[in-house]
This record gives sequence, C-alpha cells and structure tokens, in this order.
Amino acid sequence: MNEHRNETRDRPLTTPEAAAIIGVTPGTLEVWRCTKRVEIPYTKIGRCVRYRLRDVLAWLESNTVTA
Repeated sequence: MNEHRNETRDRPLTTPEAAAIIGVTPGTLEVWRCTKRVEIPYTKIGRCVRYRLRDVLAWLESNTVTA
C-alpha cells in the first residue's frame, strides 16, 4: 500500500496540473520558473517541464502561514 502512495506522490505533473493544485495560472507558474522568483523543483524532459506531486505539496506546506 505504501508503495502505491509513493508512486502517486512521484507522479509527474504538467504545468497546468501543478498550477491548478497551487491555485495559480499556468502562466504564473511559468514566470516563477523562468525568473526563479519562486523555486519549486521541476524536471525538464526535452522541452517538457514536469513537477512531482510531492514537490508541489511540499512547497505548499512550506508556504503555509499560520497566525
């Protein structure tokens, strides 16, 4: 069961998929990536950019502000 969970968290996401999880537009995510304004780990496969679900979720967690 844990193996399946890890496979799901390692699943590659497209820019639109990652942007939807974060709650921004794909264009915003592309600008962040190109300007290094926000650093979310990604992988390039040729011209294709992929994000791991675990990295997107970790970024969201690390940017959560609590009062």
